[in-house]
Amino acid sequence: MFNLYKQLSLPIATAGICAAGLVNAVAQKPNFVIIFTDDQGYQDLGCYDSPNIKTPRIDQMAREGIRFTDFYAQTVCGPSRAALMTGCYPLRIGRNDDGKKPHPQVSLSEVTIAEVLKPVGYKTCMIGKWDMAGHNQDAFNYELLPSKQGFDHTFVTPGSNDSRVHLLRNGKMIEKNADMSQLTKRYTDEAIKFIDQNAENPFFIYLAHTMPHTKLAVSADFKGKSEGGIYGDVVEELDYNVGRLLDHIKAKGIDDNTYVIFTSDNGPWHKKKEHGGKALPLRGAKTSTWEGGLRVPCVMRAPGKIPAGIESNLVTATIDLLPTLANLAGGTVPTDRVIDGVDITNVIHGKQKQLDRSFFYFQHDGLQAVRKGKWKLHMPTEGSMVESWLPHLKPEDRKLFRKAALFDLSDDIGERNDVASKNPEVVAEMMKLINWAKQDIGHLSVRGENARALGGASHTARRKRSGAEAGGRGRAADKKKGNKSKKKKKK
Repeated sequence: MFNLYKQLSLPIATAGICAAGLVNAVAQKPNFVIIFTDDQGYQDLGCYDSPNIKTPRIDQMAREGIRFTDFYAQTVCGPSRAALMTGCYPLRIGRNDDGKKPHPQVSLSEVTIAEVLKPVGYKTCMIGKWDMAGHNQDAFNYELLPSKQGFDHTFVTPGSNDSRVHLLRNGKMIEKNADMSQLTKRYTDEAIKFIDQNAENPFFIYLAHTMPHTKLAVSADFKGKSEGGIYGDVVEELDYNVGRLLDHIKAKGIDDNTYVIFTSDNGPWHKKKEHGGKALPLRGAKTSTWEGGLRVPCVMRAPGKIPAGIESNLVTATIDLLPTLANLAGGTVPTDRVIDGVDITNVIHGKQKQLDRSFFYFQHDGLQAVRKGKWKLHMPTEGSMVESWLPHLKPEDRKLFRKAALFDLSDDIGERNDVASKNPEVVAEMMKLINWAKQDIGHLSVRGENARALGGASHTARRKRSGAEAGGRGRAADKKKGNKSKKKKKK
């Protein structure tokens, strides 16, 4: 279509030679690439029915792999990244701050995906937006950068691009006020270089794009090309660069040993209007606990491992990636703490059609809703943060729940018809899950019995559980077993 980024898009001349010598596909552990976009809504891909944004390469990923219809992140940037990296709800994790801000400074005592993979031989790389050491481009904690959390190589910006972007390589500031229109390409270039240098080893790349978070910026090659306006231009450039990465993986001869995962950190930012995306047919947007705030697009591809063209409507989430990648890599999930995610390896591989689990919807430090199966219960609204975030939503979505509201997502994906009065027994069961989560994870100013320390303190295990036990926290609540734990005294 366009002659774009020609110098890096062409397969290298020695690709055939490298392919023969680099990989023993039978013996080598699989590679992992997580592509994490920022504020991209549920509908903002062709394979999720975007009416005006063309994403042929990600659509191809979906045709060649698995597309998830019910995949969840968190409501905003920092908490979503913390959940992805640790396999835990953000309110569960240890923080290096007082817990009063939405975006956590994640304690070094937390174990990231990179720290799970490194002990089993992986080279690890983090590129793009970190947002776990402070949300601000200038006011962040150097000691909490990804190089301190298991990543061998880093090329990152510390937080959101609200006004500017600074870039650091391996913990050192190398550029201030970078040209944001070049970030998508530069991040992808960095990932390609890392693959070139590490294709003989199993590797993990966490590529967290700055876009399409505002300020939006797009290169000249894509400016004005999309029917979806400036936002569409940005997403179509992201799609092109996903294709560049996939092509390079194939050229290196490691395509059949690499899992590529594409998803987003939260729903679209409605407040930005034409600079934001869409979450239809879901209700709500970023910052809310309507489905449009947390349910995000997700496609995964791994030829020969993930069957082509399959779809899953099971409740799955970013918190599941840590235990899943650990299983695929032969790594170990931490057993000295609760891990909320579950291993979805069999789901990804098309072998599992049922998943008995509950998913909890947090808005910053407030528990607002729970889903189990087709049912979603919004609890009565509590917490000042809810009201302060209402302006980010459309007027019709600025609703505070005075009483519990129940929705059947199987035939009311837009959460319009409250059926609580018709299903009092379901409401009662769902409220038991809410009460369990308040006690175990936490709610508002109360830290849960199995939440970790605030204020930079080292981790103290409140209760030892295996990965399987931790992953089954919803199931445990459902079975009314293991719901109560004794809080250890502080030493």
